[in-house]
Amino acid sequence: MTLATVPGDTPPRPLPLPLGPGPAGGAAAPVRLSVPGRALVLVAGVPGAGKSTLLRRMPQRPGLRVLDSETQRDLLTRVLPGVPYPRIRALVHFLHRVAAVLAATGSARVVVVHLPATSTRLRRLVRGLARLTGRAAYLVWIDAAPEEALRGQADRGRMIQSRSFARHVSRADGVAARIAGGNLGEPWARAISLDRPTAARGLAVTS
Repeated sequence: MTLATVPGDTPPRPLPLPLGPGPAGGAAAPVRLSVPGRALVLVAGVPGAGKSTLLRRMPQRPGLRVLDSETQRDLLTRVLPGVPYPRIRALVHFLHRVAAVLAATGSARVVVVHLPATSTRLRRLVRGLARLTGRAAYLVWIDAAPEEALRGQADRGRMIQSRSFARHVSRADGVAARIAGGNLGEPWARAISLDRPTAARGLAVTS
């Protein structure tokens, strides 16, 4: 299991909340992230790393808004039946980002959104959105080897283009190690890195 934080932080402790079978077949508790006050939590990592799985297994609580691009994808596939996903991918991404902006400006105390965010530019934009909406910005990075992420894409039935995936992998290289070493060089309120099996347990956001 890999779980790293920036220096000065206490590593998240599991909550006693079983989420069903864990990686070894037993009950597994989610990783806990303490988020006081208004916050925007970015769940990031290469496509297929396990971001949607983590979001699906998050314990719900009042004041928590969780945004998954699967929502927009499912909506568009119902509105546009029979249209191949590659043809609507750009629209799905656009609607997901609009939903994130609207949620961040809303009343929910904590907004959790997933984006690959392998580029420093996109992570900077998320932090900017957090500042503009009076929120602290948190990063949860899911560290998955390329072969793990490709299996994740195959499992969900949506493979991205090899050239695009290679760009994500190249940009993601070293991010988890920099988080572990406390030298990511980005001003997050807190940054943690989880390996794929740990992320599959889910994330419990606490005050």
